[in-house]
This record gives sequence, structure tokens and C-alpha cells, in this order.
Amino acid sequence: MYFVSFVFKKMQKKTPPSYVGFGMLTPVYIMALDKLPRHNTGAIVHQVSEYVYDDAAIIACNLSQWSVPSGMIGTAVGDDLLGHHVADTLAKMGVQADVRFTKKYKTPLEVNVSDKKGARTYFWQRSEEILKTLDVADLSLIKKSKLLYVDWYDGDAHILRAMKEAQKQKVPVFLNFEHGHKNPDLLKKYAGLVTICQAVTDAAQIGKKQAMLGVARKLFNAGIKTAIITMASQGGMVVQGEEIIRVYAPKVKAVDGSGAGATFSSGYIYGYLQGWGLEESVRFAIAAASLKVTRSGLQMFPVKEIQALAKKLRVERLVYRGDQFRTIRRFLHLPKNNRLMDNPLVKEGQKLARRILPKKKVERRKLKRSLVE
Repeated sequence: MYFVSFVFKKMQKKTPPSYVGFGMLTPVYIMALDKLPRHNTGAIVHQVSEYVYDDAAIIACNLSQWSVPSGMIGTAVGDDLLGHHVADTLAKMGVQADVRFTKKYKTPLEVNVSDKKGARTYFWQRSEEILKTLDVADLSLIKKSKLLYVDWYDGDAHILRAMKEAQKQKVPVFLNFEHGHKNPDLLKKYAGLVTICQAVTDAAQIGKKQAMLGVARKLFNAGIKTAIITMASQGGMVVQGEEIIRVYAPKVKAVDGSGAGATFSSGYIYGYLQGWGLEESVRFAIAAASLKVTRSGLQMFPVKEIQALAKKLRVERLVYRGDQFRTIRRFLHLPKNNRLMDNPLVKEGQKLARRILPKKKVERRKLKRSLVE
């Protein structure tokens, strides 16, 4: 296939990207309306926003807004107005990339329709011909990066090349696995290449805790070092070794749910690249995604504003013992006659819990001296 490359000027002088996204490149039009119309009718669109999709590109643009050096390795776009618009948008957002143009096909387009309930309906163009252009993309941006992001829906055959290159360069890999964890063969194949894995279940998104824990257990047992389970309006959970943190999402008035999952990923990756701990990173991720849905488009809220909301979120800590998840506070107060108390792993877990949980301050009452003294 014949490609023409578009390399951003002065790219060599820029700081090597800390984040590199790998995946589909396409322009998107996001339309916000009150509710989806019935078949063969219409609806008033209140606002139309333009952006660059898919998730890998969204995250690159989001992180760039938070002053994180970001790069993008994407599919080829058509040598047409839309294709050049994608390249120009990435350049304006400060995302480093080598955008390739082809005359073999027109630039694919995506249209998202969001309603006030936070739901979104999307229409996209993607074909194997387009995704195959990832197989010849230049991977040199990965070498000096601190994290590579890939999406499983961009195709097993295509993302593995980038993941293996990251492993060769000792660069951590963030995989957006979504519902892909249902395929045991894929999970086994990816486990050795992935550092952070973000997944979801439909049941978890409506608040079913056991579904969330089941997916976490599956990823954890497969050998994933850090497993993230997103739960839409229910928040999310992250599991890393013995540390398990559930953060609840705040109640917000949703306007546009497009890109909420990618914004969550952006928030977590931002914390990871800043060297934050798990709790601070997942708090920031939930807060960023929650604020994002309150307005149309993908212009990010300032870091300080996100942090202010993050500090207010409700957090629950758990431990994983005997293939079971237990909340730490309950784990701390098991009765002495409980059989689990004889288990050395339980005792270690309680010690860990006491180290992790903030110590309660003991308030001393001020004694009033008697007037007789």
C-alpha cells in the first residue's frame, strides 16, 4: 500500500512522549440531544462537537491538555479533507505523530449521538483494510515512552506487534480489554504482555458487585499485575497485588457520555505517569470521567478542579484471600472464634489492613478543674 507521511515540524525538538497510543484514527462528530427519536422521526441537536477518535487518540489529546507529552501511532487516513483535518487537530493538540495518508480509501468517519441520560449511540466506519495499516506503522515512538496504550477491539493480530515491541523496550502496556476477558484464549495470550488491564462487564455497570469482583478475580488469577474494572455511574475498582480499592462515582447530571471510558483511562494514566499511588490515581480517574459527562465534547477540566472532586469521593478498601474479596474493616474485626483467625494469611492480611487504613484520632476530653481545688 502506498502512503504519504505527514511529520509535524520541529517534532525532533520535542520532549519524547511519556504516553503513546496505538490504534484507529478517525474524525468524530458528537451530537448532543435530549433523547433519541423514534424510528423514522427526528430530534433537535443542541450541540455538535468535533474531535479525533478512537480511545488511544482521545487519551493522547486529553493528556496533552494536562501538559503530559503524548504521541500517537495510528491507522492511515485518506488523503482528503477529513484526513488532513485529523493531522491538523493532533498537531494543534500538541500530540506527536506521523500521520500517514493513503489514496486507497477515504478517511473513515464516526458519529456519536448522546442523550441526557448519559447513553450514546455510535455509527462508525472501520474495516480490516484500514486496521491492516497498523501492521506497517512506525513503532519508534514507543522506545522512549513510559507507557503504551492499546485497544483489544483494534484486532488481535494488529496490536500484538506493538505490545511485543513495548515488551522488548521494557515499556509498560495498558490494555483496554473491555468485554474481551470473556475469551480465555485471548486473556492467556495477553496476560504476559500487559501491565495494566482495564475491563468492564454490563452487570457491573448497573451496580452488581459480584460481577465486578468476578472479572477482577479472573484478571488477577491470569497474572495481570494491575486490573481495573470500570462500572460507569457506579465508579470503578483497581486490584494490584494485595491492594484493592473501590471508588464510588459522584452523582452528576449527564449531558454527553461519549469518551467517558477513555477519559477514565486518561485520568488513571495521568496519575500513573505522575507516580501517584493507586487510590489517588483511581480517584482522579473517576472524577475526570464524572466531570467529562457533564458537558458535551472532550475538552478536559483543569487538573486542580478534578483533584478537588477526587478528594470528596467515597472509597472502600478490600483484601483478596482464599479466592475471596473481603472489605478491610470487616476483615479487621473478625471474631476470635472464627476459623479464619487461625489462618496465617488472614493474620498477615489484618496487619496489612492496619497499615493501609488511616488511624483514628483519639479525642481526649478536657477535664474541668473543680472550683474547690
